[in-house]
Amino acid sequence: MACIPPEFSLETLLEQLSEDELRRFKSLLKNLPLQGKLRMTPWSELEEANGKKLAEILIDKSPKYWIRSVTVNILEKMNLTQLSRRAKAQIPEGVPEQGIDAPKLGDTEENLDVEKPGKMGEHRNTVEKPRLVWNNKFWQGDGDYFLDDVTRRSQKFIPFLHPKTPTQPIPHTVVLHGPAGVGKTTLAKKLMLDWTETSPNQTSRYAFYLSCGELSRMGTCSFAELISKDQPTGQEDISKVLAQAQKILFIIDGFEELKVPEGTLIRDICGDWEQRKPVPVLLGSLLKRKMSPKAMLLVTTRSEAMRELRLLVEQPLLLEIEGFLEQDRKAYFLRHFEDEDGALRALDLVKSNAALFRMSAAPAVCRIICTCLKLQMESKQDPAPSCLTTTSLFLRFLCGQFMPAPGGSPSHHLRGPLRTLCLLAAQGTWTQTWVFDAEDLGSLGVQEADLRPFLDKGVLQQGRDCEGCYSFVHLSIQQLLAATFYILEREEEDDDDDWESHTRDIGDVQKLFSKEERLKNPNLIQVGYFLFGLSNEKRAQELEMTFGCRVSLKIREELLKYKANLDENKPFSDTDTKEFLYCLYESQDEGLVKDAMARFQEVSVRVTDPFEMMCSFFCLKHCQNLQKISLQVAEGVFLENDPASEPQSQLESKCSCLFFPSRVGCDRHSLRLWRDSSVGQLKQDLSSLDMMTPLVRILCDHITLSPVTCRKVVSKKNVTPDSAYRDFCLALIGKKTLTRLTLEGHVQCDEMLLTMLCEILRHKQCSLQHLRLGFLSVTTQQWADLSSALQINQSLTCLDLSANELLDEGVKVLHTTFKDPKCFLQRLSLEDCHLTEACCKTLASVLVVNQQLKYLCLAKNDLGNTGVKLLCKGLGYPDCKLETLVLQQCNINKRGCRHLSKLLQEHSSLRNLDLGLNPIAAGLWFLCEALKNPNCNLKFLGLWCCSIPPFSCQDLASALISNQKLETLDLSQNNLGNSGVTVLLEALKQKNGPLKTLRLKANDYDWKIQKLLEEIKEVNPRLAIEYNGARTTRLSCC
Repeated sequence: MACIPPEFSLETLLEQLSEDELRRFKSLLKNLPLQGKLRMTPWSELEEANGKKLAEILIDKSPKYWIRSVTVNILEKMNLTQLSRRAKAQIPEGVPEQGIDAPKLGDTEENLDVEKPGKMGEHRNTVEKPRLVWNNKFWQGDGDYFLDDVTRRSQKFIPFLHPKTPTQPIPHTVVLHGPAGVGKTTLAKKLMLDWTETSPNQTSRYAFYLSCGELSRMGTCSFAELISKDQPTGQEDISKVLAQAQKILFIIDGFEELKVPEGTLIRDICGDWEQRKPVPVLLGSLLKRKMSPKAMLLVTTRSEAMRELRLLVEQPLLLEIEGFLEQDRKAYFLRHFEDEDGALRALDLVKSNAALFRMSAAPAVCRIICTCLKLQMESKQDPAPSCLTTTSLFLRFLCGQFMPAPGGSPSHHLRGPLRTLCLLAAQGTWTQTWVFDAEDLGSLGVQEADLRPFLDKGVLQQGRDCEGCYSFVHLSIQQLLAATFYILEREEEDDDDDWESHTRDIGDVQKLFSKEERLKNPNLIQVGYFLFGLSNEKRAQELEMTFGCRVSLKIREELLKYKANLDENKPFSDTDTKEFLYCLYESQDEGLVKDAMARFQEVSVRVTDPFEMMCSFFCLKHCQNLQKISLQVAEGVFLENDPASEPQSQLESKCSCLFFPSRVGCDRHSLRLWRDSSVGQLKQDLSSLDMMTPLVRILCDHITLSPVTCRKVVSKKNVTPDSAYRDFCLALIGKKTLTRLTLEGHVQCDEMLLTMLCEILRHKQCSLQHLRLGFLSVTTQQWADLSSALQINQSLTCLDLSANELLDEGVKVLHTTFKDPKCFLQRLSLEDCHLTEACCKTLASVLVVNQQLKYLCLAKNDLGNTGVKLLCKGLGYPDCKLETLVLQQCNINKRGCRHLSKLLQEHSSLRNLDLGLNPIAAGLWFLCEALKNPNCNLKFLGLWCCSIPPFSCQDLASALISNQKLETLDLSQNNLGNSGVTVLLEALKQKNGPLKTLRLKANDYDWKIQKLLEEIKEVNPRLAIEYNGARTTRLSCC
């Protein structure tokens, strides 16, 4: 490598810098496009170097022209005029001054002075811009080693660079989407360079880079002016280039940074190159292919902006950019840490936190994590707590850059800059601004001096596509500081008017957690997580000790009020529950968790990985009033064959170790969490426990050895191995508090399982009232054994055998039990049991003698009209007390309806009849005749999706006027048309009858129907009309 001539002594210049000046020199150097071998050098090596060492590194690993140019430029930016002049004076005569960005990617010292003949041809100037854009890449200090691997992986999927066959159509629009910082911009710039340099047949190809963040600040201009603003060629030449659209690649980078009202880009479209329009309109026209329709288009965007982008682009190829894969992260950690053990330990700590591991796909986050954990390891601190939550890691990184010396006092001079930075972060997050220019800073009264401490430490970085602009090193740092804004106390000297003007765009805590705001701005979600994390007293103290600021934790009450809805009694959805538990886990504050969980008596949680389980159980163990829990644990969270998953006779004490270096270790930790939680110990009166494999085995151990007061147990979704069902039944024998038991799953039911189940039913202390057996393959003999046990049992009132291969033979075996006068069954479901009309005579005989049975479900069985006729004979006996009959999807038509109509007109006990999904069509007339009869006692009639034609509505309207008892009529999913719906509504308007609920499919945009609905509401305010529902709620068995 070339050496610096004695006239230019870099070492002498750098040694004259003070410690603060040298630190700022490195900060400015870090933001420049590095050259030569310096790009391959870890930034930490430069960060730790003194002036002499830094000079040696630069001289050894950089071209001499670049060192001269960089030194002069940086000294000028630092306002060190005297040193800058001395550096210029030392440059030998005859050496031209070079701009920092003048050398192109791949240029060497030898080929700078003379242009080789024939190179680049007439489009040399057009290629110059892509090269300079590529030089402005990010990931400074990490070298090209990782950059090349990540971009090369994705390049092969870009069709216009690698067309497979000449005849194969190539998508003209490619969208690169993914989270912040995963390399979308870097890949786009690399593709831009490849496009101009790999032109087939040596023809000219052109590329234009359009940064949305930069262009959104421009005013009105024409499209030709827009793309020529940074080009060496004039606007006249640009027009010639645009005429060759098939040779052009446009890159629209950072679509999410376009600041326009929703829908604007779709409405205002322009196709004229010379017409002046706002920049977003021009970009929208390019995306809609009204402008330069034959050009290639590459768009980068964060995932949250995909919805709006897809409304604009036509037939795009969508490529998700993942950033660092797991092997990339491992290689990065090994390169950053000095020893392999430390690197692998740090990586395992990150992997134990799923949220943090996802974020580390961004190289900038990888660098933050490595910087933070390496610093802690070098100072002999335990790095595990820092990886416990995302808040702890990013806060540790931030504070670690400014940590006072041992025994030192907080840096009070940082209090003001921190407040300024937090204001900037919050303002940017709410306005979705990620790059801040002079206008943004000026509107908030921010001076560059306020930002300098954070620029020097790499928390902020200067923009490379936009001179004089700043951005945070990663979106997560901006979100953390935005959350910090909410807990910083205002200073006494703050002017109220200035404060109000500076914060008018920043929402309060209630707005931060509102779903409407989060839909418009998904970046607020992570701010909410960080805010919960900062509500921890220890973390607040860490901020105070580092920056000398004043922090208020009064916000904790607001967090619970608006996130936990403590003032409301609304149930949480599964998604809301999972997010809320994660927020509480992020806080790591047991007092806050206890206060938040005090209102919950019922919780439903679905766990898909060990980290989600850790978050859930951290909160569930503080549920003091929990009565019902639905817990679903996905397969793979517990390892079936791990010795640690074997049941233990003694519950383990609270686990203090939170991270393990392997998957088996994570599984052992999962088991400890399960046993340690109030759910695992079952010390509370849990009325419901809905579980999936493999928690069954652990639960059985606790049920057998501890005083369980669980009243309801549900195990479903293919519990494996099959023996787990047997263990379950064995553990439940004699548990007199158990009243509900559900066993579901596609399993070959062996003799032992049914034997154990029968023992439960025969036991004298059995209090089981509801039994559900589903998806079991059972023999006729095993049904006979169950029938025998049911005859002895005195407690069971509800039996659900839905989705079993019961067959007609099984009904014949069980019917002796059902006919027994001592049978206490009140509700029986035989849905989808492969029954036919042959079993209906048997069931009819049961209905004749069994006066306890109130509910019978035979849905999804091919009973047909003949089966209905046989059932009606049993239902017609005076001693029959059946009130609810469910015959959904039983292949019933007009003839079946005739039998049912006759039954309903003879003082039948039936109150609820569900005929959904049967092709009754014109059979509705017979049912209407029954409804007109005063002897008909129906209160519920389900006719959803029954192929009812519009002309039948006149009969139904007449029946509704006459009927005095029907309260619910379900006509949803029938195409009644506007005419049919109108007839029904006109009838309901005439009379304030008993009907309380009407469900139907209606055109709610029709003005006449809207008017009728309003009139009915005035006449009969008790009547609820539900329209356009996908399906109705079916009458339930248990």
